[in-house]
Amino acid sequence: MTLRIDVITLFPDLFPGPLAASIPGRAMAQGLVQLEAHDLRRWGLGRHRSVDDYPYGGGAGMILRPEPIAAALAEVAPEGAMRILLDPGGRVFDQALCRELAACAHLVLICPRYEGVDHRVRSMVDLELSIGDYVLSGGELPALVVIDAVMRLVPGVIDDASPLEESFSAGLLEYPQYTRPPEFEGMAVPSVLLSGHHGEVARWRDGEALERTRRTRPDLLEGGSQPAPRASPAILRHRPPSSPDQRE
Repeated sequence: MTLRIDVITLFPDLFPGPLAASIPGRAMAQGLVQLEAHDLRRWGLGRHRSVDDYPYGGGAGMILRPEPIAAALAEVAPEGAMRILLDPGGRVFDQALCRELAACAHLVLICPRYEGVDHRVRSMVDLELSIGDYVLSGGELPALVVIDAVMRLVPGVIDDASPLEESFSAGLLEYPQYTRPPEFEGMAVPSVLLSGHHGEVARWRDGEALERTRRTRPDLLEGGSQPAPRASPAILRHRPPSSPDQRE
């Protein structure tokens, strides 16, 4: 099954950008993922294709109007598509949610700009999504991050076993990895990895993953980012209350 991804943005030339290289580039070349970026101004209003206006009540910056976004969604997001608004006030993106999105057939990502979107746009989406507690100039970079992370989990894009032991896949960080040479500047590869004893290697990796997580990300051991069971797209609906300060 091909994963369809549509991006609604004022800067379609940013796509595919880095996604044209390496793993995501191969995924698209093989037809496992289909990506298309749409210029929001195509649905802009009037002779100048306007998409924004001043905020009611005053304040700095411009707000994206709801009409162009609604028209864009009506055309590129058919029934069943997962509509996602990139927004710093949304649900924080993690590996568990990434798995859920990779199981969808069609994702539509809306990239805000300026001071964000008219609040009524939030009623048009299934999920408001943030890649972290900071503010960027727009939703395009978060969209690229989300797309790259999701693409890797689409069946056939990478080896099925590759994601199983990666960081966050089981609630822990990944164990340390080594390759040649066996010694570099006085630092040696742990002898257990050279032993050929698969059981001992597995036990060493489990212990090191736990220790690395305890040392650098103890919050994961407190249950803050444990993987959630795979859910249907309907469960992904997440529209938290937003304030005027939650802006792109």
